[in-house]
Amino acid sequence: MRVISGKYKGKKLEGFTVEGTRPTMDRVKESLFAMIQGKIKDAIVLDLFAGSGALGIEALSNGAKEAYFVDSGKTIQKVLKKNLEEIENAHSFEMDAKSAISLFQEKQILFDIIFLDPPYSFNLITPTLQLIKRILKKGSIVVCEYEKERIEGDTDYTLWKEKQYGEKKIAIYIYLP
Repeated sequence: MRVISGKYKGKKLEGFTVEGTRPTMDRVKESLFAMIQGKIKDAIVLDLFAGSGALGIEALSNGAKEAYFVDSGKTIQKVLKKNLEEIENAHSFEMDAKSAISLFQEKQILFDIIFLDPPYSFNLITPTLQLIKRILKKGSIVVCEYEKERIEGDTDYTLWKEKQYGEKKIAIYIYLP
């Protein structure tokens, strides 16, 4: 696993073999970042359920201003911190998503892009989409990665793009309250 483009292109990332994680494969990342390329420059990004941090790091590599990485796993936090070495403007938080969202709301940090790639078995995307409204700017995008979860509709989000890669699906929403 590596950074596929931009400033950190070629940087090797760890975390591919950590139990409980499923890093986004290079071909999926390449396609995903081609879809959102026009939204990345100077964006403030949140990689929620970050795992290895591959998506947030890729965003920073391609011109995002700042990225916040949130994951509650102790083992993956060690990997994430190693992956973030020498990466500028990266902030790592070892906490659950709900606590992190409350913290960002309290600090009045609003995001342009949020990557949501929670553990598939917990069906967390729909409830998380409700929670993150407090930390999104109007017009922000939310990139959801999932397999079988049924994402419930919400009038504050408009489906912008959707693509399937084998069992994995990517849905990109624009937040328009």
